Amino acid sequence: MLGTNPIIAFVATRAPDRAKAFYRDVLGLRLVADEDFALVFDAGGTMLRVAKVAEHTPAPFTVLGWRVTAIRPAVEQLGRRGVKLERFPGMQQDGAGIWTAPGGAMIAWFKDPDGNLLSLTQFA
Repeated sequence: MLGTNPIIAFVATRAPDRAKAFYRDVLGLRLVADEDFALVFDAGGTMLRVAKVAEHTPAPFTVLGWRVTAIRPAVEQLGRRGVKLERFPGMQQDGAGIWTAPGGAMIAWFKDPDGNLLSLTQFA
């Protein structure tokens, strides 16, 4: 039924100004609108609505992720923009913070200013 309809992604923020700067200036997403209830970005053709909320507890798992063709340059560019990669105990992440899954995908995680866990994935 919905297989031919575009998906809309959502994430929450308690600090819209910081979220706007992060998603627009650090991640490079195009800001489409700053509405009363959400910041609206174009994320590679997918609408991302960063909902403006009064209270927010970040989920302990990835809520948004980007598929990249070359993860190492993407990680380096994020690092130059002040983004720190997350490290997880028990996961064999390399010196750059990238984990290679058993199937060969390479994944790196980072957080937005509200603590939402985001990721980059380069599939094998």
